[in-house]
Amino acid sequence: MIRSPLAAQFVLAPNLEPRKGRAHPDMLVLHYTGMESAAEALAWLCNPASRVSCHYLVDEAGFITQMVGEEMRAWHAGQSSWEGETDSNSRSIGIEIHNPGHTLGYPDFPEAQMRAVIALCKDIAGRHDIAPRRMLAHSDVAPLRKADPGEKFDWAWLHRDGIGHWVPPAAASGGPVLQLGDRGEAVEALQSMFALYGYGIAITGEYDRLTRAVVIAFQRHFRQSKVDGIADRATVETLRRLLAA
Repeated sequence: MIRSPLAAQFVLAPNLEPRKGRAHPDMLVLHYTGMESAAEALAWLCNPASRVSCHYLVDEAGFITQMVGEEMRAWHAGQSSWEGETDSNSRSIGIEIHNPGHTLGYPDFPEAQMRAVIALCKDIAGRHDIAPRRMLAHSDVAPLRKADPGEKFDWAWLHRDGIGHWVPPAAASGGPVLQLGDRGEAVEALQSMFALYGYGIAITGEYDRLTRAVVIAFQRHFRQSKVDGIADRATVETLRRLLAA
């Protein structure tokens, strides 16, 4: 069993299985628990009836619990897509970060917790040679269903410590925007850029519900100052910078 030396305890989760079609993970997916307490989240993740699990849980004080060996497939991402592949669970390691989430007040992530997450991500990425562009939010791989870990999670801090893909967001400015209901070549070009980066999006030329959800997920990760689902100039320019980087 592959374990992290940073985990303070191991509590076996029953919802796991061999990876399908992959010997090793090449992606890291970060979540928030969306529950009142880390203890409650741990109990749920280790409950057979929950039908969910993850590899690691990081509580608000930075205490790390491992539940699934890194060589195994945990059930954390659900219905998802990245770079054209829909079985994110087989290619990823899932880290649950305790935070009550958007429906329960959504507090800031404490410094001790962030430091623990960064150390754990660096440990895992180094062991499996996970590329920066494959260190993702749950909302990146499941934009229609998920919002975690959300716009308060400090992705820029991770990048400063050598984890994840990041560029400084473009400054807000005037100019044309694309939004729900728009159609045409500009929408098709936007969808093409998102698909090229890795998002699971159809190139239809219609700014539909999925396109809006992808824009929101992108903003939560890369342009956190304004999350509104509207592809303004700053959002599009930030996406261009990421593709160029």
